[in-house]
Amino acid sequence: MSDRITVEELSELMKKTAGVAVSPQELAERPDVPFEELGIDSLGLLGIVGELENRHGVPMPPDAERCKTPRKFLDLVNSTFLAGA
Repeated sequence: MSDRITVEELSELMKKTAGVAVSPQELAERPDVPFEELGIDSLGLLGIVGELENRHGVPMPPDAERCKTPRKFLDLVNSTFLAGA
């Protein structure tokens, strides 16, 4: 496990926990598209946060489940990992 979440991992988590398939390429090309437009609602994002906590053993900040875009989510999660490293 790396100390950073990539668009590839986020894409995989979106499919696994929320059932929404978005390619890593699309996430990289459109990092500021709202999760809502991608088909991820608040429960889907909560599932992603929970899976990350289970995988990495690091509690995510409460704001993680309220992030509106992949870029904001990745920035927050990755800064949390860096702070804990």
